[in-house]
Amino acid sequence: MNTDRQETDRDDRTRTGALMVVRDEKLREDVRRVAAAADVALDEVAGVLTRRLWVRAPTVVLDADAARVVSDDELPRRRGVVLVTDGEPELTDWQRAAAIGAEYVVGLPRQESLLVGVLGARPEVGSGDGFVVAVVGGRGGAGASTFAAALALSVESTKFRSHAMLVDGDSFGGGIDLLLGIENVAGLRWPSLSIEGGRVSADALRNALPAASPCVSVLSCARGQTARDPSAAAVAAVLDAGRSAGNLVVADVARRATPATDTFLEGADLVVLVVPAELRASAAAEATARMVSERNANLGVVVRGPAPGGLRGTDIAEALGLPLLAAIRPEPRLADLVERGGLELGRRSPLRRAAESVFATLGDRPRTRWAA
Repeated sequence: MNTDRQETDRDDRTRTGALMVVRDEKLREDVRRVAAAADVALDEVAGVLTRRLWVRAPTVVLDADAARVVSDDELPRRRGVVLVTDGEPELTDWQRAAAIGAEYVVGLPRQESLLVGVLGARPEVGSGDGFVVAVVGGRGGAGASTFAAALALSVESTKFRSHAMLVDGDSFGGGIDLLLGIENVAGLRWPSLSIEGGRVSADALRNALPAASPCVSVLSCARGQTARDPSAAAVAAVLDAGRSAGNLVVADVARRATPATDTFLEGADLVVLVVPAELRASAAAEATARMVSERNANLGVVVRGPAPGGLRGTDIAEALGLPLLAAIRPEPRLADLVERGGLELGRRSPLRRAAESVFATLGDRPRTRWAA
């Protein structure tokens, strides 16, 4: 990976405050002084503002020049954006703020007290220590949706988190609610979910979604003529709500490069690449792994049996240059189970054991960049 990008794209989850993208030196000093008064650490970006940093930072403070770059790069709208100006804001400042959806326009130094309040604000609810796991198939039919569902269903037995939200990110998949046998359960699907201002309440979302179990809610794509990809802004709001509430969010992500796919991948703490233990599947997964790694370096592989040619999980992981998270042996009657009523995991299910391995990886390295 490019060294400059590594420096710019540091894991923001070690931050305790805000991301600052301000070009003017005097204005930077003003923001630093205000941040110190608010007891908030600043992570300053002098180079390129990547999409990942933009999506993941809890708060972003930027000036008009940076706002123009955000607009030109078509970065998704998000909450927690503050535009600062040297002196009273002018009409062009307000226009740039509106173009990127900034919540505040703050003229310094007169409005220092307002910026202190914004920077010092804490999340209203939740612990903020949730996790987002994105699951992607190395090729079509790899079993990514099944493993994503298994991760969500395993949250109760493993006690990894008290609640999981399974999010369908592939409008071509026919709806992940079918996989769980809850297609007739009342609740919102993506086409009916309205998100105002880039925000959504975690509690309200949980109550509105169909449940696969008392601990698992499901946000599924629709089928037929109503099937469409969610917007990047809606995806960002859902991921943020789940993480802020301290939940596990598991996203079944499409292999197609779309704005929604980018947001899922860039917003994830870990991306799981599911690859069948077959030579052609391993070869096909190389392109998918490259696409994912350009958006998120925290990428590991789960290898699914059977292995007709005798390939081991370690063989495929080594070929892809990725950490091996788990190798799953074949599960008898799994396809019949799904077809006849939805996915269920037995106590000794290989899928459950693989899920436990993924949770162990997250638990061991919860706040660090672990993949090269």
